[in-house]
Amino acid sequence: MIPELHVTDWRRRTHALYAAVREIAATDPASAHAHWVAGRDDMLAHHPATPVLATDRPAFRGVPVGAYDPAMRFEVGIDPVPDDADGAARLDVPTGTDGVVPFERVGRVALDGLGSLDVWALRSYGGGLFVPVKDAGAGPRTYGGGRYLLDTVKGADLGPGARETLVLDLNFAYNPSCAYDPAWACPLAPPGNRLDVELACGELVAP
Repeated sequence: MIPELHVTDWRRRTHALYAAVREIAATDPASAHAHWVAGRDDMLAHHPATPVLATDRPAFRGVPVGAYDPAMRFEVGIDPVPDDADGAARLDVPTGTDGVVPFERVGRVALDGLGSLDVWALRSYGGGLFVPVKDAGAGPRTYGGGRYLLDTVKGADLGPGARETLVLDLNFAYNPSCAYDPAWACPLAPPGNRLDVELACGELVAP
């Protein structure tokens, strides 16, 4: 298979994994999380499009993941943010393969007791919502550039909640591809997506 077909299959499997997660989470979020962890580890270990370097794969035994914490699951509305609130309404991310990838902030969500996160919309082909997060433990405990909560264009989507809310479950925070292979150019968490608390949930520092 050519590499592009590998990537296509990776995204197809990611969509299928999150579809199963949404179905299971309707009644048992902790079981949905366990299913997600197993699925992610299998793809990272065995899929031909894995970002885990070939030299690291023989020793790869899965990503460290914090225990599921139900208090880290939120259903939140997206609050509007004035474009001139902090001068950060647009995010242009240079990449090695796709040129400059544009994002536009469409609002902000408040996570009770933790802080707030900006919600970004991809303004290029495919569209979708993007929510990264960088916590106070970034570096020693979690990936230094931050992790992803949602990246709907690639299938990482926990679904809508009730009454037009968004499901953000920090237990599903996952490492971007650049955490495993520095050849990847990943959008990292901008200032509006940083929390002043340390998170012990989700994928932790990549092995």
